[in-house]
Amino acid sequence: MSTFADLNLSKQLLRALDEIGFKEPTPIQEKAFPIISSGADAVGIAQTGTGKTFAYLLPILRQLTYSEQRQPRVLIVVPTRELVAQVVSEIEKLAKFMSVRVYGVYGASNINTQKQKVYDGLDILVATPGRLIDLTLSRTLQLGSVKKLVIDEVDEMLNLGFRAQLTQILDILPPKRQNLLFSATLNEDVELMISKYFNKPQYIELISRGTPLEKIIQHAYYVPNFYTKINLLKWLLQNEKGFNKVLLFVKNKKIADDIYEILEPDFPTEIGIIHSNKSQPQRFASVKYFDEGVHRLLIATDIIARGLDIPDVTHVINFDIPKETSAYIHRIGRTGRADKAGVAMSFITDAEKPMQLAIESLMNKKIPILKMSKAVEIDEELTKDEMPVTRDKNLAKQKKVTIEGGGAFHEKKAKNKKEQLGGKRSQEKIRRLRENYAKKRKF
Repeated sequence: MSTFADLNLSKQLLRALDEIGFKEPTPIQEKAFPIISSGADAVGIAQTGTGKTFAYLLPILRQLTYSEQRQPRVLIVVPTRELVAQVVSEIEKLAKFMSVRVYGVYGASNINTQKQKVYDGLDILVATPGRLIDLTLSRTLQLGSVKKLVIDEVDEMLNLGFRAQLTQILDILPPKRQNLLFSATLNEDVELMISKYFNKPQYIELISRGTPLEKIIQHAYYVPNFYTKINLLKWLLQNEKGFNKVLLFVKNKKIADDIYEILEPDFPTEIGIIHSNKSQPQRFASVKYFDEGVHRLLIATDIIARGLDIPDVTHVINFDIPKETSAYIHRIGRTGRADKAGVAMSFITDAEKPMQLAIESLMNKKIPILKMSKAVEIDEELTKDEMPVTRDKNLAKQKKVTIEGGGAFHEKKAKNKKEQLGGKRSQEKIRRLRENYAKKRKF
């Protein structure tokens, strides 16, 4: 088995890795190092938890020389604030014994402070797309010195609506640069972006796309509705062994808030919540409390499904099944990290079974279905979204009639008094409508 010493790393990097406690590179790190070090464009495809961040940071830091220039030479673009903070933290750990200036920028924080940091000088800038564009437009940030571009979790950026910003960034960067992209999955949009902006990239693909890590134990429950899902979740929190660090994924912010409000009275000190409507201090605090074990359940939307590195997550629960099959892979990848076993379970309604089949097709693997405990109450109450949609056929036949007028009265000019009366039926209909309207005006 190879060691980090076999990768031709500097003494400073080897010392930092030793202090962190890392001895051997992961497969993605071992395969990526020579390719990235050669200066070639690269696309790394590996499951979450396999060390993708260090795979691009190690060769970048190995080649980064001391410089006093103010504008960054390395640009790392990521989709979320949490991932910005995480990547900056990883760089600071690896560059502990090096002279490297690194800073992270993202929205919903003081842009003037960020402008000052950029103005003072950087070697590596980690940024979300929106704030990166803001700083570029302000002229504080100049991208002409960028030699290496890293796009981390690009498909998630596209899902979050950053397509225009990403394209703008790629267009204004210097044409002579090294492009690196790392993700657990690739889709057609990403492939098109690679073909347009990358120069003969080398693909570093360790496993077939969409295949989850084998050490993650997957199973699911068929659950009729939202409130029964709540009952099952409560039962698991009270009875499931090893339910110590549980990440619960939901499809939107409202459901996250609803679950939190329902569970919080029964588990007042054990639950955290994170989504885009929460303030930045709240989001960082939720991750911190969950990481430190203060909270054993963290309710989250998919905004943190990518890149968030929290060790020792024992269980991932898909309270809702994601419509994007790749999102399922990213979600369950939050557990089973660093060669540790993990459990991923899903709550599936009848409406979500088509998504289950799509996920199984992607993985080429069936998800075992378990029976719920008889102690879990089946709740008959439905949420508004779960209620069947009924249509009144009579309403569909009725035509909407729009009556013009009702404002101040003005006598028509003679040339405008002609009326298109149509046939007898049209004239009769117009007469009745005018009579009804006149009656309403009297009252």
